[in-house]
Amino acid sequence: MDDISRMLRMARLEATLDKRCLLGASTTMVVQPGAEREVPFHVLLEGELKFEVGGRLFPMVAGDVIVLPAAVRHRVITSGSLPARGTVETAGATFTRTSSAGGGPAVIDLFCGHYRVAPGAGAILFGSLPTPTHVSLFESEAGRSVLLQLSALMRAEAQHDGAGSAAIMSALCTVLIALVLRTSASAGAHRGLWTAAADGPIADVIQRVVQKPGDSWSIAALARDSAMSRATFIRRFQAATGTTFGRFLVRTRLMWAADLLAGTDLTVSTISSQVGYRSESAFTRAFREEVGVTPARFRRAQRSEA
Repeated sequence: MDDISRMLRMARLEATLDKRCLLGASTTMVVQPGAEREVPFHVLLEGELKFEVGGRLFPMVAGDVIVLPAAVRHRVITSGSLPARGTVETAGATFTRTSSAGGGPAVIDLFCGHYRVAPGAGAILFGSLPTPTHVSLFESEAGRSVLLQLSALMRAEAQHDGAGSAAIMSALCTVLIALVLRTSASAGAHRGLWTAAADGPIADVIQRVVQKPGDSWSIAALARDSAMSRATFIRRFQAATGTTFGRFLVRTRLMWAADLLAGTDLTVSTISSQVGYRSESAFTRAFREEVGVTPARFRRAQRSEA
């Protein structure tokens, strides 16, 4: 299994399409934060708009996707010379249709939804991404081809909006996040995604660590293997991923650990050793700092929830 597929399996996410927005000019749509562990996403299939979050504006064009790992209030704004107006919503069988108050022709076609991620691996994965994560899938021919096919399926199912639509849209939205995670910063992300580092030697290191997080990894050895000085490796890793190697290693190990805690009967001591910790106490401390609870309590909560 490839690395992104493996991480998404560990994240155990559930994708939901919340609304399709066919908005006219001069419209502002305000989106409030969702529930805990909900990660909103927006994919623009047609038109142009401005996406506002945290006081910053991000222009979006057709083919752009924005994911908000930290769920915060945000706004979708269409351009135009008309007086500013809000939106009206019409409930459908499986999702809401949103249009501009007062009607008029649509200038954008935007699908909005959210991913609900599992505590542990899912929360760690999405917590490692920038808010917002903004990629342009149309900037590469491969991304354009896949998204055009995906958008055709989404639009067709949106027209149907009946039996089975929720499950089909969920599957299509899961495809969407896989596309986002494998799209590099050079294709539109405002900051590098470590899941799609464009720096070849750094991407090779990431792949090796994700496949075997329990191995003994050192910056000195990795720099030597990559034909770099230690200082150059540190600089290039952070430039390509937006994080340090140490932070990346900890999060990768803890994602694997959370998956093993939730899906196996291995002891905490065995799991800590398998993911590269020399002592159970060091593992427990790192896990609690990242997840908020001890490994034992996390496992009990997962079994209780199941």
